[in-house]
Amino acid sequence: MGLTGSRPADLPTLPAHTDPGTERIMDSGLLHELSHAFDGPFHFLLPHRFDANLAAFRAALDDAGVAGHVYYAKKANKAAVWAERCAAHGAGVDVASVPELRAALGHGVRGEHIVVTGPAKNDALLRLAVLHGCLVAVDALDELDLLTTLALTGTVRPARLLLRRLPPAQPHSRFGMTAGEADTALDRCVRAGDAVRMEGFSFHLSGYATRPRADLAAQLVDACLRARELGLRADRISIGGGFAVDYSSGGHWHAFLAAQRPEHYHAHKAFDADGFYPYHSPVAGADALRTVLGTVPDGGRTTLAARLKETGTLLLAEPGRALLDGAGASVFRVQGVKERDGYHVLTVDGTSLSLSEQWFNSEYLPDPYLVTRDGRARGDAAHPACVGGATCLESDLLTWRKVPFPARPRVGDLLVYPNTAGYQMDSNESPFHGLPLPPKVVVDRPDAARPRWRLDRATAR
Repeated sequence: MGLTGSRPADLPTLPAHTDPGTERIMDSGLLHELSHAFDGPFHFLLPHRFDANLAAFRAALDDAGVAGHVYYAKKANKAAVWAERCAAHGAGVDVASVPELRAALGHGVRGEHIVVTGPAKNDALLRLAVLHGCLVAVDALDELDLLTTLALTGTVRPARLLLRRLPPAQPHSRFGMTAGEADTALDRCVRAGDAVRMEGFSFHLSGYATRPRADLAAQLVDACLRARELGLRADRISIGGGFAVDYSSGGHWHAFLAAQRPEHYHAHKAFDADGFYPYHSPVAGADALRTVLGTVPDGGRTTLAARLKETGTLLLAEPGRALLDGAGASVFRVQGVKERDGYHVLTVDGTSLSLSEQWFNSEYLPDPYLVTRDGRARGDAAHPACVGGATCLESDLLTWRKVPFPARPRVGDLLVYPNTAGYQMDSNESPFHGLPLPPKVVVDRPDAARPRWRLDRATAR
């Protein structure tokens, strides 16, 4: 007999925005077949959502009349399909390691469409970048010297680079150069002559606020103008990523924050609400880019978009999570159910390593779906349950929160965590206990009566 001691209103919930493709897959019966085939957890990916998000970012540039490029930040998800979609659409990829660069090239992305970021890049990464004509975001003076040396010895093309600036509003950031260091870098670029092609500036800015991005971008436009006076190309700026994703409605999010208390979590786990990702953002994704472009920067007279057009400056953006919004979900099979103090403790066949917020002492808050063999569980009942992983660690919980499921979870049921493609599903995965990494399944036709699927090529290798 299931536990139903709490009414739905007693426990906070955070329903994710509905996604028709994900819902069709959950109702198709495919997930139980895949769970049986893989005998473990897996992720499914929806490339059509990536395509739509990419198109939205490009439309934001076009509608503002701004020339620019969109680069997918590859660190957000390791699947090969995203680089393949970038290659198919002529988009770029942002990489920060030799394996990431090789993967992007191997999946069809042209070198000139790749930007290489990350701190303190080694000579192997820089050499490969120069050979393939990639754009390098130079983070420090010694990195500039190494890049220049590589370009002067053994290559037939100049090293393409941006100079990354330290944000004045975030002076303790470990990324970027101070104003004085940037002046020195400009001088070295001039003296390097044809060995380097200094194409502009970039920055890494923490957080999701739009105004600081517009303000700093405008400052870098002015820096480009000064660099051009020195004879450098300096015709573009990169504002990086930091475009929020809106997982849930504002009403649900604010109600959740107001209601949640330690007693709503297993073992009275207490979370700092300020440490949660902002699962609702009123300005998210491509709309955040539109807002940045439409902002009048501090001290300016026109919008950032107008300033870019007036000065002939291109804008580069490197979204990761925002391009993956709605583009995948994670599936775990229930393999154990305990009753404990008025709620269930579930054990699933994977670990919280595949839902990375736990490893940042936080929680992935969008409600998981319970999918039985008859389809999604529905109803007004509340069967509260937390969700533990299959390891010997007390702290291995995918969900500490007591989620009020509409039916009693049973062994063999599936839990589907929605919208996990961006940073959630593979950022921290590890074959702990010898458990294999969950495979990734690409669903090419989620709208079909019988969805078509294939293994992602990175998984299939």
